[in-house]
Order: sequence, then structure tokens, then C-alpha cells
Amino acid sequence: MTDIHTIRRALAPDLESINSLIADRLSSTNPLINEVIGRYLSHKGKQLRPMMVVLTARLLGAAVTDRVIASAASIEMLHNASLIHDDVIDQSSTRHNAPTINAMWDNHIAVLVGDYFVSSALQLVISTADLRAIETIASLGRLLSTGEMDQIHNAANNSISEESYFEIITHKTASLFVACVEMGAYAADADSRKLDIMRRFALLFGQCFQIKDDIFDYFHSDSLGKPTGNDLREGKVTLPLIHALGRTDYPGCRDVASLLARGSLNDDEIASLIRYAIEAGGIDYAESTLLRLRDKAAETLAELGPDADTTPLLTLLDYIIARDK
Repeated sequence: MTDIHTIRRALAPDLESINSLIADRLSSTNPLINEVIGRYLSHKGKQLRPMMVVLTARLLGAAVTDRVIASAASIEMLHNASLIHDDVIDQSSTRHNAPTINAMWDNHIAVLVGDYFVSSALQLVISTADLRAIETIASLGRLLSTGEMDQIHNAANNSISEESYFEIITHKTASLFVACVEMGAYAADADSRKLDIMRRFALLFGQCFQIKDDIFDYFHSDSLGKPTGNDLREGKVTLPLIHALGRTDYPGCRDVASLLARGSLNDDEIASLIRYAIEAGGIDYAESTLLRLRDKAAETLAELGPDADTTPLLTLLDYIIARDK
């Protein structure tokens, strides 16, 4: 199967166009904005989201036009806005092994720059002259915020269930990937059947992405740039521990549930939660869930028919499941 590096090389001219457009649209007459954004853009992430926009457009028969590039760039800018704001909320000091804006400057500047990204994304998507694409970008921030607020509400009220977990990650993570395929499908003028297939695939893709991220929180990794148990410190109970807590017959389950109900926890208590989640099979369950969702996603894409080259998107999906950071 084609690996992600082959895909990235094939998309290199498109990604270069997307990044150039982002830099151009974020350029300002204010030297401080240019300094902050220039430093921020010098450390690029995986760029999975613009890749998904381009790959979706290609899969559905579109050439990579200025409309596709603008769609992908607007998605990436809004995604980066959410990351900048998340770093403020989480008080993160690094991202992609580089200092965050709030760490290098302060929260005030980080929030303003995040807002600048949002406004620039909205301005750019208008250039597509597609009301559907504008609606996607305009509503995306609402979905992302709803997911984060649901997570905060559930943590404060000790509301823990697999159903609520999937609802949260659908809003806060999967919605962004759904937006990516929508933008690609709109640029390809895809019919409603193909659009529905791509939305269902992207939903499963996004759920897999977040579950894998949540598994990372149970293991130490210098490459991730975040401490083990970071989610648990913030009161966020994710799939591995949710499943483990459901095993009421497993030794220590009641003690772990009591710990969670207390709220603020020290390092030793966090470590005991992580240990319990691993020993009670929470990680194994999360990983088996990933494989189940992956198979369902592949079946969904197969609905496009035997002539559709779905390999690149499935390769991206396999990459996010197998990645180590």
C-alpha cells in the first residue's frame, strides 16, 4: 500500500500552493502580527486536513483548481485558530516541539492572533463563491466549541459514558474532518450520494484520530510534547478509562470511581488511574475500537464503486491509527 510519504510527495505542489496562500492571506501591515504568525507558520503540523480536502476533490473527479486550494487553506487556517485557542485554554507551552504563541508572548496576543486566523479563514472561503462552503466554515467553529464545552460540562458533573464520549469527539474533532471532505466534494460538484458517503467516512476518520490521541495520554512519550495523564488532570475521562470503569467486577474499580468523583488529583492518583485503565483492558478495548471503525470506514468508501481510487484516503486513515505521535 502507498505510504503517507508518497502521498505527501505527490501533493507537494498543492500543499505548497495552500501554504503560500495562507501566508499571503495572513499578511498584515502590523509588524507584531507578522512576527507572531511568521514564527507560528514556520512549524507546520501533519497538514492532514488540507490533504483530505485535495484528496477528496481528486477522488470525486475534480482538478485541483484555485477553488480547491482556497477551500483547503481556509480549513487549515480555522484549524490553526482552534489550536492557538486550545493552547491558551490548556496553558500549553509547546506544540510540534516548538514554543506556543501564549508561551512566547502571552494569552492576550494568542487569543487575538487566533481570532485573526478565524476572520482570515472566513474572508478566504468567500472567494469560492459557494454558499455551501461558506456555511461549512461558518458553522465549524460552533461545532468545535460545542464539543469542548460538552467535555468541560461532563468533567464538572462527573458524567461518564461511552455514548457521551463519542458525541464529544464527533463535535470537537470529527466535525473538522467532515468539513474537509465537504469542501472537497463541493469543489468537485459531487452529488448528494457521494457527499453522504464522504461525510460518513470522515466522521469515522475523525473518531479514529481522537481515540488514538486519547490512547497517547496513557503512555509517556517525549515526541508528543505533553505529559502522561494530561487529560485526566483536566478531568477529561476518555475511552480507555470509560471502558475500564465499566468493568465493575475488576479489582479496584470502585476505588478508581471514587477517585474520579473527588475532582482534583495528585500525580500518584493520576498514575493509579492510568495503571487501572491499562490493567483492566481499557487500552486493548480502545485499540480494538479503532480497528472496528477503520473497517467500517473502508466499507463506507467502497460504496463509491470499484473504479474509485480510495487508496490515498485509506492510507491516511491507516497512518493516523499506526502513528506514534
